[in-house]
Amino acid sequence: MTSDKNILVAFLLNALFAIVELIGGVLTGSVAIFSDAIHDLGDAVAIGIAYVLERKSKQEPDDTYSYGYQRYSILGSIITTVILLVGSSLVIYHAIERLWHPVPIQYNGMILLAIMGLSVNVIASMKTRKGDSLNQKAVNLHMLEDVLGWGIVLIGALIMRVTHFYWLDAVMSIGVSVFIFCNAYRNFVQSLDIFLEKVPTGLSISDVTACLKEIKALDSVHHVHIWSLDGQHHYATLHAVTDSPSIALKEAIRKQVAKQGISHVTIEFEGSSEDCVQKVCATDREELFLAGHHHAH
Repeated sequence: MTSDKNILVAFLLNALFAIVELIGGVLTGSVAIFSDAIHDLGDAVAIGIAYVLERKSKQEPDDTYSYGYQRYSILGSIITTVILLVGSSLVIYHAIERLWHPVPIQYNGMILLAIMGLSVNVIASMKTRKGDSLNQKAVNLHMLEDVLGWGIVLIGALIMRVTHFYWLDAVMSIGVSVFIFCNAYRNFVQSLDIFLEKVPTGLSISDVTACLKEIKALDSVHHVHIWSLDGQHHYATLHAVTDSPSIALKEAIRKQVAKQGISHVTIEFEGSSEDCVQKVCATDREELFLAGHHHAH
């Protein structure tokens, strides 16, 4: 199943169960469950947005978006992750308040809803677990938050039913929220790096330049830029200095950079006596390529 369909399944399960929670909250008179229902409705909205943007990201390149629409997936990741960060912070805040003002728990209603919530969110979490896109990973974090949350509600309700230690509910909620916040923050940073066109993790300009030194027909390379569209598809542009440009040389360059995980490269040939118009290239030839190239010979 494709990532957008997985997100749709997660959205439907989350939205339907949020409605069940609202009804359960009213019937049991539990403010905690009613609050969680509002939280899950917020999750459903975030996941719905993620679904729309994931679908959008599948569109083919056109005259408006010449590179394609993959970054809509990253936009979905940022939106859902921000909602997670805000939601986790609010849960931590209210849980700390609850530590000082414990509230009696309606155990039977909590246990029943916790079992239902755990079952629904485990299914939704499994549906989004295998996705590669950061958008789907953000949605999976929402699902994981709910799985852990309902698991703790179930365990906490059972323990509190015996011990009447109401403060346990707040302590466990804080633990889950801190865990989710840390993972959401990591996902947010990754998404932001892609938007800011940072060199993808695991790649470096020096590594790409080094691998091109193996091509004897190439005098040097400079003005090398590497970025990622969506965290999965990496692109590069570079200036290749040679007095013997050819299709074979282009293919050799493409094969070398492909070994570095770069799926698309744009190459501009320059003659050895030609001055690059880009000011940043002035020292690139010597510092990034020639020294190592001549040393190898």
